[in-house]
Amino acid sequence: MTDNNHVVLWERCLKVIADNIQEYAFNTFFQSIRPVKFDGSTLVLGVPSPFVCEYLEEHYLDLLRKVIYHHFGEGTRLLYSVLTDKENQKTQQWESDRSSSAVKAKPITHDGNKVAPSMPVPAVQDLDPRLNPKYNFENFIEGLSNKLSRTAGEAVAQSPAKTSFNPLFIYGPSGVGKTHLVNAIGTRIKELYPEKRVLYVSAHLFQVQYTNSVRENTVNDFINFYQSIDVLIIDDIQEFAALTKTQNTFFHIFNHLHQTGKQLILTSDRSPVMLQGMEDRLLTRFKWGLIAEMERPNVELRKSILRDKVQRDGLKFPEKVIDYIAENVDESVRDLEGIVISLMAHSTVYNRNVDIEMAERVVRKAVRMVENKPLDVTDVLEKVCEHYGVDTAIVYSKARKREVVQVRQIAMYLAKKHTEASSAKIGKLIGKRDHATVLHACKIVTAQLEVDKVFKSEVEELEASLRRK
Repeated sequence: MTDNNHVVLWERCLKVIADNIQEYAFNTFFQSIRPVKFDGSTLVLGVPSPFVCEYLEEHYLDLLRKVIYHHFGEGTRLLYSVLTDKENQKTQQWESDRSSSAVKAKPITHDGNKVAPSMPVPAVQDLDPRLNPKYNFENFIEGLSNKLSRTAGEAVAQSPAKTSFNPLFIYGPSGVGKTHLVNAIGTRIKELYPEKRVLYVSAHLFQVQYTNSVRENTVNDFINFYQSIDVLIIDDIQEFAALTKTQNTFFHIFNHLHQTGKQLILTSDRSPVMLQGMEDRLLTRFKWGLIAEMERPNVELRKSILRDKVQRDGLKFPEKVIDYIAENVDESVRDLEGIVISLMAHSTVYNRNVDIEMAERVVRKAVRMVENKPLDVTDVLEKVCEHYGVDTAIVYSKARKREVVQVRQIAMYLAKKHTEASSAKIGKLIGKRDHATVLHACKIVTAQLEVDKVFKSEVEELEASLRRK
């Protein structure tokens, strides 16, 4: 083999890869890769950042292995030489397919036709828990919106089926981290109790498996398989709605597992009381343990999530960029991660550092931005009342209850800050107060912002929502 033969072989690999993925993805993630060396059994690829390495592993590993095996030889070991410090040109070698020692990183298939419930119950060592080892407690960022769920999840992971949190029912809108958390619970259990049979499955896949078992006349095998599980995690349980036969089968599985001291963990996009089309006997059982809500992350949590992701990916974002993204991208954690990926892609393709101008351009294309129409006092008052669940009529009244007074003061403060209205006009529109009352309200709110972090976070969240109105 000539000294540069590995370079030639890698060029051939790139041609195949380019034919199989979008041009944008190829330019972003593959053009910057350099073949460092090949000793006949191990290929070392130079990768420009930990972020690119992680992205390759998560999205293109199968394709990479296929082309490398074809051109370099079957079973070729893949190593990455990752640039971890650009200024000092420091690199670190990472082996492909890094994962938790407790959970093998088998490809996570969503093909419901390729499951094993109709087969004899496999031994523990042969059971694929279907967990994603990249979702763990170490990279799950805690905040007020998910603190209860996280705390309960860690308790369950430490002592599955031995706490009062059985079942553990976690609900919240899409993208707040429910799937991440339940995978983290499952992975931690496998680390602490490798003998336990842990299984993560989506409600959709469970339904597909059940339908297949009915068609193949193997329902008993299906039930026996699920009743053999020690920790059963079902994601998006709301998809069982109106599926009477599936619900009936799951009811029997649930009963058996609970009665035999096994742990159940369920997620949903809404609370049990809001689950339409679900049998009452199942809803009753969902309430036996702990029901924990995961809310959309507030501004501070979004900033923490962004800082963590940027750091883990070996990137450098100015604090202004972090603040801007957190204040304008608030629907889900997935949206935040998508923005980081987009910024990294832009930075790589155009060979420039991430700055506020690039962030504004990327965010503007990714999320619905506020139209450049000025806010009025009514907009502000309605948004504040909606946030605190207070009727605007009460704010207009002479009510002096503490919570009403606070809502009124916050509305005055935000109206003063974000509208062009005078203090007199704000006072007139918010409860027929005078301008002195408005100035006093602004002073009170400003003072509280300086000493109360929770209050500050709430106000920042309101400000972000105003910018989206």
